[in-house]
Amino acid sequence: MFNRENLIYKDYKWDLNYPIEEPKTIDSKDQTTLNRYEGNELIYYIRCLALSWNWKLDAIRSCQKLEKTIRDKVPATLTEYGEIKFWIENNFKNFWDDL
Repeated sequence: MFNRENLIYKDYKWDLNYPIEEPKTIDSKDQTTLNRYEGNELIYYIRCLALSWNWKLDAIRSCQKLEKTIRDKVPATLTEYGEIKFWIENNFKNFWDDL
């Protein structure tokens, strides 16, 4: 499963009190705000997206592409889980070949 050791970027802050939760599916109405620079939160969000898209649990390379997409491509003005997911689905998801 995608975890801290799999992250490409190493500049994350780590909230030691971040609750460890099971991933949930994300829909387009989810208004939870994503902090792209908090490592635990980004890992959780990536796991949620993987679950929402029915990816294999060991799709590390795909999750790394997703990390890069979130950090480098998704407009900074998009901050909510649902709107980020929607943007990715409409702009990048179809280009990944190893899902």
